[in-house]
This record gives sequence, C-alpha cells and structure tokens, in this order.
Amino acid sequence: MTDNSNKLGEVLSYLEKMVEEKKQSGGKSYTNELLKSDTNRIAQKVGEEAIELVIAATIKSEKQVIYESADLLYHILVLWGKLDIKVESIAEELLRRKK
Repeated sequence: MTDNSNKLGEVLSYLEKMVEEKKQSGGKSYTNELLKSDTNRIAQKVGEEAIELVIAATIKSEKQVIYESADLLYHILVLWGKLDIKVESIAEELLRRKK
C-alpha cells in the first residue's frame, strides 16, 4: 500500500477477499464462526462495535476511536459477506449520493 489516498480502498478490498475466502473454506476461525452464525448475530456484533466506537468518541480517545473504527469496519465487511453484498455496491451508492 503505497498511495496514502487509496489505503482504505486497498484494505477494504483485502478484507472483502479474505471474508470470501473464509466463507468458501469453512475452516476454524473467528471470521468463519461469525459467517456460520445467523445474520442476526453478525448484526448484533456490528451494533456492539458501533456502540464501542461511540463511547470511545465520547471520551475523546483517538487511539480507541481508531481501534473501534477498525473493529466496526471489519464486522461490517463480515455482515456484507454474509449477505453477499460487495464493497463495490456500497461505493456505488456513496458515489450516487455525492453532490
């Protein structure tokens, strides 16, 4: 990852690919355990991580905000993977909203 402006895109693409590979492999990992669970469980984890991010922001801990943001993004990607939603679809929706 050399271009700072594209780091997040690269990371999201990597994570999307990793989630898909885990989904296909069926091995034993935290990601696989989430993917094997129902959508409600993954959605619950997304909610938990969102709350933890809000708490970190409220206490103004930059380090914790970064940490919890990463956790939230990861769990969102697992949710998208479970629902077969691609990062590209989210990007297209965000670009559609761009004014």
